[in-house]
Amino acid sequence: MREAGSRERSQPAPPHVVFEALAGPDRDPARPWLVLPDDEQAPAVLDSAPPARLVWSSLWVKRPDARIRFDLAADGAGSRLRWTLLVDEPLPDAALLGHLRKRLNELINANLRYTFGQ
Repeated sequence: MREAGSRERSQPAPPHVVFEALAGPDRDPARPWLVLPDDEQAPAVLDSAPPARLVWSSLWVKRPDARIRFDLAADGAGSRLRWTLLVDEPLPDAALLGHLRKRLNELINANLRYTFGQ
C-alpha cells in the first residue's frame, strides 16, 4: 500500500480516550461524530496496538482497498493524532484524492475534536 495523504493535529483528550473513540465511533450516542453519507460505509478495526495505533478499513465504497492508520502520542494533557491514508495502486485521480483527504480531515480534525469540547 502507498501513502496517499497524512495529517497530524492535536486532540484535547488523552491518547486512551481518543483511541477508544476511534475504536468504537458509535459507542457514545450522546457524542456522534462519524456521520457518513450514502457513499461511505462504517469502518472496521483491522489492527490495533492500544493506545498508540489503530487501522481502519476503507470508508469509501469507491475505494474499498483504502486503509486509514491512526498514530497517537501523548501531548501534555491531550494527544497528537496523525491519520495516514493508504491505498493500493493506482492512486486515485487528483479530484478523488483531494476529496478523501478533505473528508478524513473533516471527520478527525473537526467532528471528533468537537466531541471533546474544542
